[in-house]
Amino acid sequence: MANTVGIDVGGTSLRAAVVDPAGRIIDRERVPTPNSAEALEDALAHVVRRLEHRNPVSAVGLAVAGFLDTDRSTVRFAPHLPWRSVNVQKRMQDRLNIPVLLEHDCNSAAWGEYVFGAAVGATNVAMIAIGTGIGGALIFNDELYRGFYGTAPEFGHLQVVPNGRPCACGKLGCFERYCSGTALVDTALELMVSNPDLPTELNRDVTPESELTGRRVVQAARAGDILALRAVDDFAHWLGTGIALVADVFDPELIVIAGGVSSSGDLFIEKARQVYRQHLTGSGYRPFAKIKQAELGDDAGQVGVARLARKLITEEA
Repeated sequence: MANTVGIDVGGTSLRAAVVDPAGRIIDRERVPTPNSAEALEDALAHVVRRLEHRNPVSAVGLAVAGFLDTDRSTVRFAPHLPWRSVNVQKRMQDRLNIPVLLEHDCNSAAWGEYVFGAAVGATNVAMIAIGTGIGGALIFNDELYRGFYGTAPEFGHLQVVPNGRPCACGKLGCFERYCSGTALVDTALELMVSNPDLPTELNRDVTPESELTGRRVVQAARAGDILALRAVDDFAHWLGTGIALVADVFDPELIVIAGGVSSSGDLFIEKARQVYRQHLTGSGYRPFAKIKQAELGDDAGQVGVARLARKLITEEA
C-alpha cells in the first residue's frame, strides 16, 4: 500500500504530489519549469528527492502535455517543454532508481476523475478539458484509449466551422477556437466590433496597457453584462455542438467537463446540454450521455498519474 508521486509537468511549473492509495494528497512540491531538457530532468529529480525525504514512495508518474510514443516511454514532442524524441522514462528511472511512468496530462486527469472523482462508477467516459485550448481523453470499458499511435484523442482540433478562425495547429475553424478561454475573449472582442451599441463594461478592459481575459468575461457575465452574457452563450453553443460530435463518434455514457473554464460551468453547462441534445444524431430515439463537471480540479492530473504509476508496483490502478 505504498504511496506514489504524481507530477504535472507543465510549461510554467512542475506540480508534484505524494498520493496515498486512497487518492489523498499528503505532501506537495512546486518549482518553475526549466527551459532545457537537462535542467528539467534535474528539477524533476530534485522535487522527487525532496518528497522522498519526507515520505516513502515507490513509483513516480509524470503527466505530460505532449505526444508520447505507443509504450509511453518517449516524449516525441511537447510544445511547451524542451523534450524532443527523448526517452524520459529511462532517463528518470536511471536518476531516481524507482519505477517511472509517463502519461498524457489529459489522460492522467481523466483517470483521476474515473477512480476518485466525477466519473466513479462509469465505464465509458469522454473528458473535454477546457483551458487556453481544449484537451481530451477517452476511457472505454475501464481502460484509457490512446489510439494506435498513442496520440488520441484531439477533440480540440475537430473542425466545427469551415474556413473559420485560424488555429495554431494550422487548420481553420477548430473546436477550441470557439470553445476555450481564448475563444471566449475572441468572441467578446468580435461582439464589441460588430455590436458597438451593445451595453458592456468590457470595453474598459481593452487598452494598450491591458488585455481582456476569459476570467474577466466570466466575471462580467456573472454581473449581468449583456455582451459578456452573449459571449458565454456563444461559448455554450459551441460546447454543445462539440459534445454532440464526440457523442456521435464514441457514444460515451458520461462526458466530464474539466479544465480551468469548467469552474464556471454553472454559466454554460445547461445551455450546452440543450444544444448537445438538439444536435445529437437520432436525438429522441437514443439515451443521452450524462454531462458532469470535474470534481478534482487542478489536482486531477497529479492524482491520476500517481494512481497509474501504482500499476508499476501492484496490479491496482
